[in-house]
Amino acid sequence: MALEQACIEIMPKPWGSTELLPWSPANDSGVPIGELWFQRRDPDGPEPALLLKLLFTQEALSIQVHPDDDDAQAMGLPHGKTEAWYVLSGVADAMVGVGLKSALSPTQLRAAIANGSIAELVAWRRVFEGDVIAVPAGTIHAIGPGLVLAEIQQRSDTTFRLFDHGRARELHIEQGVAVAQAGPAERTAPARRLSDSRIVLAVNPHFTLERLDLPARSTWELEAPHETWLVAIVGDAAIGSLELGIGQGCFIEGETARIAAGRDGFSCLLAYDAATPDRDLLHRVDADDAAAPPAFVRSPVPFAQVRS
Repeated sequence: MALEQACIEIMPKPWGSTELLPWSPANDSGVPIGELWFQRRDPDGPEPALLLKLLFTQEALSIQVHPDDDDAQAMGLPHGKTEAWYVLSGVADAMVGVGLKSALSPTQLRAAIANGSIAELVAWRRVFEGDVIAVPAGTIHAIGPGLVLAEIQQRSDTTFRLFDHGRARELHIEQGVAVAQAGPAERTAPARRLSDSRIVLAVNPHFTLERLDLPARSTWELEAPHETWLVAIVGDAAIGSLELGIGQGCFIEGETARIAAGRDGFSCLLAYDAATPDRDLLHRVDADDAAAPPAFVRSPVPFAQVRS
């Protein structure tokens, strides 16, 4: 049983940004920060299955691919890396690349990497605040400049870089070609509303990602039997004994946590180690509970502010 405010591990990256506000305090070091990793505060706790991050891109990331569980285990690794992104903000022409425009053979993929044409073969598309992008393991992908993303992933740092925009970093061409599904990506399933307060953003065999939107000064109980990660994206709230504001997160497992939304309401991303949405995740417990809609609706409707 655990309810912990997450520690934040700062990860400098050559493509990162020196501007982290409002998600993190001002970065005065001049070193570009690419990622903030949310980690457990208890050093003796078991290693989590999931890793929650915030990404800040001043330049384009490498074109890369991650192994799935089978490929990772064949390499002696515990598991692969499926991930999903939620766009927190982006410049007007911000883009991500997920999958390729057409299928390539391993020989064609190696040739495209060698001559740099893979950058044009990636299926790039514009993204906007609130967009959700699923990136199953084996999908060739890239993130363009000018974005702030929240990412939830299987806890693995196994990344095979295929193309790195001329940076002097190691490439992993043979490993990447071996694990890549070198073709178009599956379309991200549209986000769906479960209640006035819950929107399911992504579901796969490894995790469920939701957005919670809680009205001002409302009180809720969050049932978290599974490993659960939360990051605040709008407003503030008290979660048990913790006080969370924008960019702060917590880890919950085996607990029922009370959430008291602040005076401006509270929105957060919530990711948990389950392959289906938890029907009993959230219940309103304040005086307005009787008038509140049910926590789960069987026939969800699209959430208009989230583009698939």
